Amino acid sequence: MRGVAGKVKPRLVAGVGAVRRRARENGLGPAPVLLALAATWVVFQCLNDRFLSPRNLSVLSVDIVGTGMVAVGIVFVLLIGEIDLSVGSLAGLAGAVFAALNVNVGMTEWLAVIISVVCGTAIGAIHGFLFARFRVPAFVVTLAGLLAWSGLMLYLLGPDNTIHFSEDGLVAQLTSRYISTPALTYGLATLCTAAYLLISLRDRGRRAGAGMPCRAVAEIWARTALLAAIAFATVAVLSRFAGLPLALLIFLAVIVASDLLLRRTPYGRQVLALGGGAEAARRAGLDVTRVRISVFMVSGALAAFGGLFVASRFTSASPVSGSGMLLINAVAAAVIGGTSLFGGRGSTWSALLGVLIIQSIASGMALLGVQTAVQYMITGGVLITAVIFDSLARRTPESRGRV
Repeated sequence: MRGVAGKVKPRLVAGVGAVRRRARENGLGPAPVLLALAATWVVFQCLNDRFLSPRNLSVLSVDIVGTGMVAVGIVFVLLIGEIDLSVGSLAGLAGAVFAALNVNVGMTEWLAVIISVVCGTAIGAIHGFLFARFRVPAFVVTLAGLLAWSGLMLYLLGPDNTIHFSEDGLVAQLTSRYISTPALTYGLATLCTAAYLLISLRDRGRRAGAGMPCRAVAEIWARTALLAAIAFATVAVLSRFAGLPLALLIFLAVIVASDLLLRRTPYGRQVLALGGGAEAARRAGLDVTRVRISVFMVSGALAAFGGLFVASRFTSASPVSGSGMLLINAVAAAVIGGTSLFGGRGSTWSALLGVLIIQSIASGMALLGVQTAVQYMITGGVLITAVIFDSLARRTPESRGRV
């Protein structure tokens, strides 16, 4: 037993040392955001014991999806150091295009959904083209888009400013369908945990074989245990109400897919390289124009997709779906979650963490009967705090000559 303990202890010490070294070099990662989220939940639970009830958490898990989808697209734009102010109006336009085609024209829902997302992607391509080819600042291009696409949305909605669609249709079921079969819900949690463990161990083996820095085995197992705890706790709590929301599953699938795209593909490395410096990326042979256009296309597509989820919550398309608060919350979610405003640092998981904090504040305030104005002030305070931490985190690498 002493021999085994003697072997395990150095490994644990090495793992802890690696974590501390990465914390000094790259910051604390998502730890501050997770602590802020936990503190938010504890405070609101102490003030109102219904906050962490299965019903409220189920509603919260669905409410985050529309804004979260838009925030994931914003992450791609922020990673190259730019901003897209048109995502809110694009989300509203997508809902209006779907409703107009499905209700007014009689088009099938599947085709109307596809056309809505394609429209968002095409508009994103236009924004990216004007920015990349004509060097018009992205702020100006997307601000003009915000006004233009809001006007087009109102035109499509007509004089009533609202188009209701079927409550039993495809889009309505995006936020009303739940998976309640225990074998399926717990099976998904087990599958996701096992997949993470296998991928992490395989990645460690490849990096170790190539002589590259890699995570310690103890750290991988600790991360897997944490993921398993979160996954099974989420399934257990949500199953006590109506089950696992389909909207949440789709949202998580989009986050995982976009995260893999950014971290494990040449395209993702090009996006991150461009965020580190356009001129350096160009000298390294990167097609800067193509990457910039593609990033805005991703933002437009996810804004349209998110707009369909927002419309699904109301089973109607209206100016509410493309309100300015959607834009503000989406940008705030990405930044609060840890994506840098200066480009080159962040992940799509930051959209999930950020939107959880924002929506948790909104949900807690609603339960307490607090005015919306107070909610805005608190969200603004959280956002400026996140920006300050982002600025301070950037100064450390600069002082070491990294940026």
